[in-house]
Amino acid sequence: MPDRPAILTKRTLDKDLDKLTHVEDATKFVTRKLVAPGLGLIFLGLAMLFAGVYVFDRPSAVLVVAAAALAAYMALNIGANDVTNNVGAAVGARAMTMGQALVIAAIFEVLGATIAGGDVVKTISSSIVDTVQVPPATLSWIMMAALMAAALWINLATWLNAPVSTTHAIVGAVIGAGVGAVGPEPVNWRVMIEITSAWVTSPLLGGVIAAGLLFLVKTFIIYRDDKIAAARRWVPVLIGMMIGGFTSYMVVQLETANEFSSLTIFVLGLAAGCLGWFGGRVFVRRQAAGLENRNSSLRILFQIPLISSAALLSFAHGANDVSNAVGPLSAIVRNVGASPDAAGDNPPVWVLLIGALGISVGLLLFGPRLIRLVGDQITKLNPMRAYCVVLSTAFTVIVASSLGLPVSTTHIAVGAVFGVGFFREWYTRHSKRRIAYVRRKAESWAIDEPEDPNTHEVRRRYLVRRSHFMTIIAAWVITVPASAALAAMIYWVMFALFV
Repeated sequence: MPDRPAILTKRTLDKDLDKLTHVEDATKFVTRKLVAPGLGLIFLGLAMLFAGVYVFDRPSAVLVVAAAALAAYMALNIGANDVTNNVGAAVGARAMTMGQALVIAAIFEVLGATIAGGDVVKTISSSIVDTVQVPPATLSWIMMAALMAAALWINLATWLNAPVSTTHAIVGAVIGAGVGAVGPEPVNWRVMIEITSAWVTSPLLGGVIAAGLLFLVKTFIIYRDDKIAAARRWVPVLIGMMIGGFTSYMVVQLETANEFSSLTIFVLGLAAGCLGWFGGRVFVRRQAAGLENRNSSLRILFQIPLISSAALLSFAHGANDVSNAVGPLSAIVRNVGASPDAAGDNPPVWVLLIGALGISVGLLLFGPRLIRLVGDQITKLNPMRAYCVVLSTAFTVIVASSLGLPVSTTHIAVGAVFGVGFFREWYTRHSKRRIAYVRRKAESWAIDEPEDPNTHEVRRRYLVRRSHFMTIIAAWVITVPASAALAAMIYWVMFALFV
């Protein structure tokens, strides 16, 4: 009987080593998930240090530093939840990668917040609650409670994969904390009616503008026999509209002495739009060289305009939504006299920087998950539809921001998406141009019985997911009372502990 080879290894030891390997892999997996929260905590510490440099020798420096930490936390949550609306359409249309979207949005969010974010900050910091009727110490704690409540609510929504309105959250929180502190009298209900009406009308306006843009694209570009020639004619017009609108907005934001009349601002925007149209003609002509007469070629021509409009929307979002993070902080700084440049209505630059950088950091650390949700799950987007959504949202936010109204970018973007989707349904059923185009193409392809363009199957493909509509309405209804109630409770706890 041959001798068996000696077993030199111990199976028990091998099993133990395998267990250690699995533990190491699990540890790496867990720690990878902790990287983003750890970097977020580091940013909060840097924000406190940054604020401390400006206010360390001022009264109530500790209160201001704590408020800066809460504002930075709020900004992180805005970046994680709200900025997804700016680039989600472009990512969903595959016009840019996730990495490109994050970098572009982060840069233009900072620019928009620091250059044009002052007007809406003033609305949040001083117009919702009448600062004259509230004692200075009470006002500071109201704003602290509002910041914490809104940030916690948005953090919970982000964890649940629910894109909610950060504007609704902070406005509701300011009202709830104010009512919890001194009752309903100091709340400026007239301003609240204006803000609420903007919440209702802005999604409708975004949907109408987006539908109008898509009507232009479908009528004058897509359903034409020579698509490339039509695109060479009309895509530069869309580029000029984008540049002209953005220029007018910048003039409104940058002039400080009312030196320009409305007519002058319009003329400047029109001139910039004409220059953009001329440059767009050169660009589109070069891009269109050698392209086939197909819809896939149109996607190539719309790619750069879509990326540019997403950058514009990020700028507009930074200008409008930075107020959600630093509006209460600006009120605290001005209230306690903790900054030499906080005496006027304009917020200090360092306050805007905390909000701007916080939004960008939150987007980079926590944004990709909701970007995929917004870009892929509401409706199917291609570059043409996404361009209409993004440009419509940008124009609506720009108009609201120039009027000093803190509107919800989330609801405007979703309103634009639904506007595009519902218009596609109507256009599919009722457009004589589309029906004639489809039948003409079918005849040219020698199809004996072309499919009726109004069949149930064709209509079904163009439906927007109605379930998201109810989800958004529910989030809209719940966010304001939930953040208000949470802010009131937090104020009472803060008052009991610290006052």
